[in-house]
Amino acid sequence: MKQDILNLENKNVGTIELNDAIYGLEVRADILHRVVNWQLARLQSGNHKTKGRSEVALTPAKPFKQKGSGNARQGSRKGTQFRKGGVVFGPVVRDQSHDLTKKFRKLGLKTALSAKAKEGNLVVLDEAKLSAPKTKDLLAKLNLCGLNNCLIIDGKEVDINFALASRNIPNVDILPTMGANVYDILRKDKLVLTKDAVNCFEERLK
Repeated sequence: MKQDILNLENKNVGTIELNDAIYGLEVRADILHRVVNWQLARLQSGNHKTKGRSEVALTPAKPFKQKGSGNARQGSRKGTQFRKGGVVFGPVVRDQSHDLTKKFRKLGLKTALSAKAKEGNLVVLDEAKLSAPKTKDLLAKLNLCGLNNCLIIDGKEVDINFALASRNIPNVDILPTMGANVYDILRKDKLVLTKDAVNCFEERLK
């Protein structure tokens, strides 16, 4: 698959051959759904907690005598039927994450890249570098290229000037190749890869 290479002036500076085994797969929503669920589950803190009847700060003494009060018999104020009593089957601190094989995660990333390519929302830049960290200059260049809502993926490292200039622009994120993930790719309209990123993906996903 051939793809034009653009620069930040929105000019064509060449072409690059994209591997069909990475960018030309069948787009399956079930694969993307599983990988995104796996990612979001790992992000959940799981620290919600309620107190059971063994944890609430109430007296364990019998609230009133067994007979003669006209009330239903009770053994403790910690019962769930009382105000400030314990909670039955409430949430407890737990790890929300679950396992997903490395092979399937790699397939999910390939599928996400293929989805952007088939939608026509994949852009290849020659490089994502700036001589100075000027947000105004970068914003003008991105608007010229029509990149108002995009994820930019660079090579093994991100240019520090580009990263500083982009961090205050809404709907624009930048990541190194090792930080690329399915959720971030899918939630942006455009996916922008540098030539270095294409080469790194070849090594990572071959």
